[in-house]
Amino acid sequence: MAERGARLLVADDNKVNRLLLARSLEMQGHKVASAENGLRALEMLRAEPFDLLLLDMEMPEMDGFQVLEHMVADTRLRDLPVIVTSSLEGVAHVVRCLELGADDFLQKPVNPVILKARINSSLEKKRLRDQQEDMVRRFATSAVAEDLQKSGFTLGGKRIECTVMFSDIRGFTALCESQAPEETIELLNTYYALMFDAIAAHGGVVNQMIGDGLMAIFGAPLPLAEPALAAVRVALDMIETVGMFNAERTALGKEPIRIGIGIASGEVVAGYTGTEARATYTCIGDAVNLAARLEAHTKAAGRDILIDGSTQAALDARVPTQALGEVQFKGKGAAVPVFSVMAQAQH
Repeated sequence: MAERGARLLVADDNKVNRLLLARSLEMQGHKVASAENGLRALEMLRAEPFDLLLLDMEMPEMDGFQVLEHMVADTRLRDLPVIVTSSLEGVAHVVRCLELGADDFLQKPVNPVILKARINSSLEKKRLRDQQEDMVRRFATSAVAEDLQKSGFTLGGKRIECTVMFSDIRGFTALCESQAPEETIELLNTYYALMFDAIAAHGGVVNQMIGDGLMAIFGAPLPLAEPALAAVRVALDMIETVGMFNAERTALGKEPIRIGIGIASGEVVAGYTGTEARATYTCIGDAVNLAARLEAHTKAAGRDILIDGSTQAALDARVPTQALGEVQFKGKGAAVPVFSVMAQAQH
């Protein structure tokens, strides 16, 4: 059953039509606003949220066709349900309205029973679409959700320059063995909430969570001015946040945690992989493999944050680093220059 009490906008240059239609809709329990022309309707749609637009076609200043053209070009408005009510005749007008995104076309004078049914149907579709978008926002990062809204969903990828980060909790297996499963889940939920906040604050996207580890991308799917610098800033924030989190754990008599972070920059292929039924946003490439290797090497190096040469060069000395020499990583043909980020740096 469609939602009652929806916010509707009636756009019609005929004052009598506006008043009568608004009164009828209000009697059905809806909240109704009116616009005397297309330009005013568009201004109102952009200024406040509505659930549905009832749109006349023949109006001064901006007609209904122009309103639809503006709406389909606006990511905030293109999914708003639109029911056209018009005295225009001919299949061509109906087709043009539907092609521009209108949900329905009703000939004037409009049968009130049919109009009520069409409104309820459109509102129900919007409710389901809103639920779907909420699920996307809930289970995808804001950047991925925004990319889906702008570009739509297609499997495949494109080559981009970005920075990749891997991190995990040191000694997590031993920690799990020393506490109840419920305590481990609570720890992970708190830890991820803290890390996600740091990553999102600098424009990063978390695209994988495996146990106590996570992978984040900087510069995809949305571009980022300086992805390497953003990733290193995030890493420093993560280390600082874990330090404050450990102070609370110690006060409660719990064992502190420690994390390792690896960061690498370079060209990757990023996009949606999987199937039409189940897919995820990810990236593949040498930078991904190298970031994972660097994260694992933090144990042997005894450092919290390790970065590759490309990332270090992009910092342009704005964050202090220490050269640790070259390391021959598994799967790499040549040794890789490795740098440690100084966690005590001011940022």
